[in-house]
Amino acid sequence: MKVCAALLAVALPMAAHAGQASDFRFPSIDGGTIDMSAYAGHPVLVANTASLCGFTPQYNDLQALYDTYKDRGLVVLAIPSDDFKQELASEGAVKEFCDANFNLTLPMTEITHVKGPDADPFYKWVEAETGFVPNWNFNKVLIGADGQVLGHWGSMPNPTGPQITQAVEAALGAS
Repeated sequence: MKVCAALLAVALPMAAHAGQASDFRFPSIDGGTIDMSAYAGHPVLVANTASLCGFTPQYNDLQALYDTYKDRGLVVLAIPSDDFKQELASEGAVKEFCDANFNLTLPMTEITHVKGPDADPFYKWVEAETGFVPNWNFNKVLIGADGQVLGHWGSMPNPTGPQITQAVEAALGAS
């Protein structure tokens, strides 16, 4: 009986990661919560970001992708992270930096862990589903309208480049 209880205790946390992207929530940088269930039925491109990274100009491209496809249903979600030691010290500083330099209107979370034992449950789910763990800032994950991972990319592919836009177009066509 104790063995079964121990196995059940191990299985339950794993089961909590099963499902789809709409099962997750993030604290919003604007206050409140970003509930991924609000995006059910829409593709979502999620990018872990950092203000002090060489890839930070990709904020412009994330915003451009959002502006191009948001009327067709695409959501672009920025997730600031200091896991690679390149994020500002507070959510207020990140928000001010992004407002002043990139005029972002896409949704953004509070500073969030994206790898390791403290990774947000969304990123633990992505890893469980695909094996993908961000290895630097501005890694991207595309979630389909059905809430499943459709693709993932490292830092180099530009959000408005063909690898990602073709995947977004396909996701929008399927939604």
